[in-house]
Amino acid sequence: MNYDRGQMRASDNDRQEVLDRLRAALDEGRLKMDEYLERMGAASEAVTYSELTPLCDDLPPARSPALKDVAPPPRRPAQAVARRGFFATQPLALKILWLIWGTAVAVNVVVYVLVAVTTAHAIYPWPLWVAGPAGAALFAVSAGIRVVRGHDRPPELPRS
Repeated sequence: MNYDRGQMRASDNDRQEVLDRLRAALDEGRLKMDEYLERMGAASEAVTYSELTPLCDDLPPARSPALKDVAPPPRRPAQAVARRGFFATQPLALKILWLIWGTAVAVNVVVYVLVAVTTAHAIYPWPLWVAGPAGAALFAVSAGIRVVRGHDRPPELPRS
C-alpha cells in the first residue's frame, strides 16, 4: 500500500514539535506575535501532516547545519564577570532583600537625624543595630552565592 504522508494523521508530539519551532521563530524575531498566534492556533487544530507542514515552510530548519559543528562560546573569565559589580551577579530575590534592607536603613537614619537635629543632642546611634546584623547576614549570603557560582574564582589557565 502506498501512503501519502500529507494525508496521514499527525500526533500530539508532531503538533508539539511545530509549536516549539514556532515559539523559537518568535523568540528569534522571525515571526510577529499575530503571525505566531495564528500559526499556533492552526497547529493546535491540525489533523494531518499536510496541515502542519505549511506552518513552518518559510522558516529555516530548527538547527542550521552550519551551526552543528560550532563549539559553544567560551565562558567569560571570572575577572570579566567581576567587573560587572557585586550586585549584578546576584539572584533577583537577593537583590530585592538588599533593596528592602537599604530602605529600612535609610528610613531609620532619616528618623535618627531628625531626632538628633530637633533635640539638639547627640543621641545613641541606634540605626547601627538595624543596619549592622541584617547587613552582615545579607553580605555573607551574597558573598557565598558569588563564590558558589564561581564569580570570584581565578580564571583557569589553558591546558597544553
